[in-house]
Amino acid sequence: MDPLNVLTGNYTLKSKTPCDLSSCTKQEVLEYFENSYSLNESLFTSVAAKEAFYMCPDRLRLPLIFYYAHTAVVYWNKMLLAGLVQGRMNPEFETMFETGVDEQSWDDTENYRMGGAFKWPPLEEVVEYRRKVRNAIRKVIADTKLELPVTMESPWWALFMGFEHERIHLDTSSVLIQQLPIHLLRKPQDWRSGPITYGEGAGENKMVSVPACEVTVGKPLDFPSYGWDNEYPECQKMVPAFEASQYLITNQEFLAFVESGCYEKKQYWTKEGWQWRNFRKVMHPIFWICNKGCLSNCGGILAGYSHCQQGMNGTANGNNTSNGNNTSNGNNTSNGNNTSNGNMTSNGNNTSNGTNGFTNGEQHANNNDESQFRLRTLCEEIPMPWDWPVAVNYHEAKAYCKWKGPEYRIMTEAEHAAIRDKQVPVKCGTSADILYHGDLQEKYNTNLAYTTNTPVNLYPPTKRGFYDVFGNSWQWMEDHFNGLPGSMSHHLYDDFSTPTFDGRHNVILGGCWMSTGDESSRFARYAFRRHFYQHAGFRIVQSVDRSDTLPIALVCGLDGSTEDVCLPAGTKIDPPMPSTNTQLAHESDAELKAQLLAEYGAEQGSLASQLAQVSHQALQAQGSNATMALDLQCGCGRLSFELSRFMKEVLAIDYCQSFLTVAETIQDKGRYQAVMPDGKTLAVDLPEGVNQSRVNFKQFTWIPNEIMNFDLVVMQGIDRVMNKRGVRHVITAIKLLQPCKSKP
Repeated sequence: MDPLNVLTGNYTLKSKTPCDLSSCTKQEVLEYFENSYSLNESLFTSVAAKEAFYMCPDRLRLPLIFYYAHTAVVYWNKMLLAGLVQGRMNPEFETMFETGVDEQSWDDTENYRMGGAFKWPPLEEVVEYRRKVRNAIRKVIADTKLELPVTMESPWWALFMGFEHERIHLDTSSVLIQQLPIHLLRKPQDWRSGPITYGEGAGENKMVSVPACEVTVGKPLDFPSYGWDNEYPECQKMVPAFEASQYLITNQEFLAFVESGCYEKKQYWTKEGWQWRNFRKVMHPIFWICNKGCLSNCGGILAGYSHCQQGMNGTANGNNTSNGNNTSNGNNTSNGNNTSNGNMTSNGNNTSNGTNGFTNGEQHANNNDESQFRLRTLCEEIPMPWDWPVAVNYHEAKAYCKWKGPEYRIMTEAEHAAIRDKQVPVKCGTSADILYHGDLQEKYNTNLAYTTNTPVNLYPPTKRGFYDVFGNSWQWMEDHFNGLPGSMSHHLYDDFSTPTFDGRHNVILGGCWMSTGDESSRFARYAFRRHFYQHAGFRIVQSVDRSDTLPIALVCGLDGSTEDVCLPAGTKIDPPMPSTNTQLAHESDAELKAQLLAEYGAEQGSLASQLAQVSHQALQAQGSNATMALDLQCGCGRLSFELSRFMKEVLAIDYCQSFLTVAETIQDKGRYQAVMPDGKTLAVDLPEGVNQSRVNFKQFTWIPNEIMNFDLVVMQGIDRVMNKRGVRHVITAIKLLQPCKSKP
């Protein structure tokens, strides 16, 4: 069951229903926590070889050891900020495993946020860390007074944040494991592979009409379940009449696109999509298996690996052993930056002996299969299940639509709300969310009803005739990810959503077979970069009248433009909206010039020089031998340079790339010139007497845990911070990371 001893609790592949935050007991909270923690660890029992934990299944992701440890670290960090625990459990781990990646593009291969290389710890040490955190959370639940309802202002919110964050990684880590070489994996206990076909097969994928209607998107602020910041608040949208495919596009349907050579035909791809396709040299969806040696996009020592090889068995045998090499030389990672509870039946049966219309999904594939393609599931290679939904990224979905016909596109978020059955009113509490319905797994392939996809016709349709509105596969949307009108970030996780409100991430909705907890909620809104794979598929859609305004949310750049938007000719849309992440507005030319003027425009007595002087005097009064300074919100670097007069090291951090680019230009060249709005030229020179070599500029949207051991911390530009409450938590965290000796 657990060949590498990664479990710190019970093994399970059964997911519990989340807590009702208006009435939950401590026992219910404890049980949901234990289930969340155990589900994630149980997924990792599919890894049969210890060395696989130190490999990169995806070149734009970190090794599995990171994701195994990461969720425990997030628990601790959030509890610390909420005041539920004091001090650090393991500062080294809580730095190394703190934050994952969201690389800037599909060809970004920068590895480490602070330079150098990680040396990953032995698996046994990470298991022990997870065990200690588990025990600590049990104690927090037992010892902390539970006041109901649990709201966003409650310290208990930090715990539920950890529960749902763990469940997100259950989903995302499963994709990474699915990308590993299959001989490194094993089939876990209670694995429930879906049937290959159901009944007489899916048949024709008909278009279903939806009349014009008004829909509600979003979640009430007082709804009694945990939600991520981007889910709030509610808003209404008008949806013109449209038609959409009753099924998600299947492997069978997508085969025609592949066999038509469309992966090599530029006319079907968006500009960004074509660039991605040429970079990756893809010829079919990532989890399709052919015999032509297609590279699998793994990283590090797996960089040349291919799923598409001849002579492979196609099964995970689980007999691999590890050589005990538990460290990495730093070359195996790549980042760019920064539940209905246990009823595991569906339609009456999860297994098949040739009855009830099922064809068994447990068959193993080999290269003698009469089909050109097979399919890689998480831990098996099987004959291609043609009636399963195809798993693709946004670029592939859009190319298919263009090939299908000029009138086709994928769905919008508001249209997805329109194809759902009538929802229970939110005033009814948690019963308004499908996640809390006892028949969830009888209606949808979600919440681990199965551990693979299933045929698109297996589950019952909605009253309008749409299948898999929830579950089976996530569904790509045309919409860019953005905050809903009136949304706000949460002070305990200020950068959970906001960095992705950039026009480069598209919404995914509906959850998939692996989704549990909040991911299976009717309110769930998630997003990924367009080149990502995340158990996601799509429907084809066409507007009835393209002169009606399409309810699509697009994020415009600072110049009003949008990225990689390709809609059928004549489609009418509302003007794209700026990102609700107001910090991105500081990347504009106007904001840059205003910042330059504020920092360098004064002929004498600039605020930066005054702050530096006050800081120096404070250090002298303390009588300490201060050498290291941290400048938060450093802007264009004036204060950082002033601090270098008396500090030996200055780490200068800002989230604004344009500000940092100017700061580094002044540092390297000694001068920067800008034409101001009045037509005059502002010439900025490096201040005399500073030692610019002492300054290190870094871009972050958060304060990493390795930012520690400073004698002086200065924060300016608080007016540029979106969530001012988060500032207090930043300062608290920095204090907690300082060594025991007294420092000013």
